[in-house]
Amino acid sequence: MTETKSFYGWKLVGILWFLDFLNMGFPYYGGTVINTYMRNDIVMSRSMYGLGFTVLNLFVGLPSLLVAAAILRCGIRWTFALGSSLILAGALWLSLVATRPWHYLLGFGVLAGTGISFGTIVPAATAVTRWFVRYRGRAMAVTLSASGFAGFFGAPLINRILAATGGNWRLAWLVVSVVTILSGILALLFVKERPEDLGQVADGRIIPTRSVSPIAASSLVTTFPWTTRQAYGTPAYWMIVIGGIASQFPFFFFVAHGLLHLKGAGISSGDAAWAMGLLSIAAVGGRLIGGWLMDRLTARLAFALGLGCYPIGSALALHVGPNALWIAFLAAIFYGTAFGWTFICLNTSTAHFYGPAAFPTLNGTALLLTAVFCSPAGFIGGKLFDLYASYTAAFEINMILAGGGIVALLFATMPAPPERAARIPDAEVAPAS
Repeated sequence: MTETKSFYGWKLVGILWFLDFLNMGFPYYGGTVINTYMRNDIVMSRSMYGLGFTVLNLFVGLPSLLVAAAILRCGIRWTFALGSSLILAGALWLSLVATRPWHYLLGFGVLAGTGISFGTIVPAATAVTRWFVRYRGRAMAVTLSASGFAGFFGAPLINRILAATGGNWRLAWLVVSVVTILSGILALLFVKERPEDLGQVADGRIIPTRSVSPIAASSLVTTFPWTTRQAYGTPAYWMIVIGGIASQFPFFFFVAHGLLHLKGAGISSGDAAWAMGLLSIAAVGGRLIGGWLMDRLTARLAFALGLGCYPIGSALALHVGPNALWIAFLAAIFYGTAFGWTFICLNTSTAHFYGPAAFPTLNGTALLLTAVFCSPAGFIGGKLFDLYASYTAAFEINMILAGGGIVALLFATMPAPPERAARIPDAEVAPAS
């Protein structure tokens, strides 16, 4: 009699959530707090300080193809461990070595940024893609919601540590290094590569170890084993990438300039901070909405609906003022919801359309391109303000980008597998009876 095991997939989601929380919450969101104290000792201009975040955002996206290669060659858990090691190196560098601005750029921007790339989105999303089909959207949403909670809890926790130690930022970076060691150990012990390794299949149907067979996918998910090269040749993939750029550029802008825009409109610092807190919470809610819809609607429709929140949020942001705080709060909520919603759709669409085998490279490529095109959003928004003394043009660009992304996604239909596409012309030419 074969002993059956409980489905490991949902347990794995919990592990992936915790890894994303540790690897994003402490070096990234916690780092934003630590760096304000570090700047008191390492003299640097505001532009140099801001450059550290630009470099970090770039290095979260730029190594994405290397992350994909590491997953395919070494496996998910070792990729997570490599990410933890790189964050550890960055945290120790900042704690024990950093005395100059370039030390800050190297430790925080390059090392921590690259470690976050290896230790968060791509390996986590790849694991979810392998372990889930029918419930992939929901599993992806729960897993990647960790970064939203990281922003809400990680930064305050680090701030308490700094307050309790008299602003000892070097000690705070040592705390980050201990956290990353924990995340690496957790990844090596508890991350499982594929359900087949445990005699299981995606979504939880338990089968004997010696008779593993694929399950039938829903109509929303491909059953064809796409290769990366085949996927690159389909217009749908590039429409998804355009949708990804349209979904992340507005958010990067709002994170960089939202507080300044609200305070410039006469809103107090405290109320503006509340609005940005609502942004983080709404991003978590948006992820859950996007994941739920990806399991029920076609990918392009779910994705496009999420992008539709940006024009609403931008229109509201253009009318904020101290006498109508609810407008500012709603603007932040719509921006956070739009980002969380579309972030899940971006990471799930390629999985639905092209399957688990090609996913790491396809997802890595998409994240690389969105990083390249979207990281300058903060600089562009600031430049527009310098030219026009207003963020109006920036918000209008965000609305145009969202509209363009929606149009692109209308053409992101489920691609026909190459074999089927090759047979269609023959089927249309029926022999004469």
